Amino acid sequence: MPYVLGIDIGSTTTAATVARRRGASWARPETVALDTGAATVPSVLHLGVDGTLVVGESGTDDGSRTARGFLHRVGDDVPLLLAGEACPPHLLTAVLATWVVERVLAREGEPADAVVLSHPAGWGRHRRELLHNSLWELGMSNVTLLPRTVTVAEGHAARGFAGSTAVVYALGGESFEAALVRRNAHGRYETLGLPQGLDWIGGSDFDEALAEHVRTTLARELAAAGRRETYATLRALRPECERAKRELTVGTETDVLLNLPAGPTRVPVTRAQFEEMIRPAVQATVDLLLRTVLSAGLRAADLDAVLLTGGSTRIPLVAELLTAALPVPVEVEPDPQLTAATGAALAACQVVSPRPRPSEPPRAPAPTADARHDVVPGPHRHPGPAVPAPRRPDHDRMHHAEPPPRPPIRITPLELPRASRLVLSRGRGREG
Repeated sequence: MPYVLGIDIGSTTTAATVARRRGASWARPETVALDTGAATVPSVLHLGVDGTLVVGESGTDDGSRTARGFLHRVGDDVPLLLAGEACPPHLLTAVLATWVVERVLAREGEPADAVVLSHPAGWGRHRRELLHNSLWELGMSNVTLLPRTVTVAEGHAARGFAGSTAVVYALGGESFEAALVRRNAHGRYETLGLPQGLDWIGGSDFDEALAEHVRTTLARELAAAGRRETYATLRALRPECERAKRELTVGTETDVLLNLPAGPTRVPVTRAQFEEMIRPAVQATVDLLLRTVLSAGLRAADLDAVLLTGGSTRIPLVAELLTAALPVPVEVEPDPQLTAATGAALAACQVVSPRPRPSEPPRAPAPTADARHDVVPGPHRHPGPAVPAPRRPDHDRMHHAEPPPRPPIRITPLELPRASRLVLSRGRGREG
């Protein structure tokens, strides 16, 4: 059955959704289980001893072979080092995107008609072109790049948000971003004004705030334990704090559970305590959101809503401070971790079947310019009039015509084939 694919690679997790064609329309996007029993997979790559890149946590202590946080390093001239190998961040991002496409291909049995990949709203042309070129090298020739804030707006619109102007509050695992979006004449959303962000605030910082509280509470017990026992306890602390954080989004109290040499230990924490730990950081995100609105020459009265995305937006304090600062509805989906991926799939539907202008009768789609989209053009097109020789993507454009045929894609298990290591080597040559 024909389908399109939306991918959201975040700083800590990656999600994907597919939308299937139902006659002349598209069904609501559905989540793809990228990992066993989980809707998301960690945005982590591990270089195995055999030279293969493995997606997800490796379960080893060898951090020299593990890459994380590479999405926000795209555009950085300094590569990441994996076991001494220099790996450009944009190539690692493209490898993860390719793995998602192949994972979905293995499940569906046929390639997607179109793929939309979200990216941070603050990216300029240079970063987009770096990712374009790496996707091209890996055989990904029909990928549309969209700002994450745009895909978030599309996701909310599919659930009933009918406003024309909104501000997106995107709280990721390791960063925060705010951007205005406005519905254009084509009925789609595009970025308005200048996106702004904070690279030092994210959900992982909230986990660390709770972990610091636990370490302070158990300082005496940890000091009495041996070095090896203390290391094992602290290694388990962050995941346990992340679990406690999720519980406090729906409950008013919970316990952080740890195994100390003296036995299992519980550190009780209430939602009020936790929110006081993170209040300054959350307030900083709200203040930046307000500055983003003002910098675009808008007032709160000009907004139709605040659109939330990111797992940590479930924390009640986020909606509380936003509601106090802006007298507009605060919209959040049931699983805000999937909002951007859902919107990306909906945007992919428009790539295949673009909507005509509301004031114009339907007509055959033709290639048009649209500054909100970036597409990696393919090396071949469907039969038709002669076209110029293919070239590498070097400008911003959107093809509303039927996308070119996809090149063959290998169906692989979780580990990428050894050939991907050769791609890394070629990428290093070009970066030098």
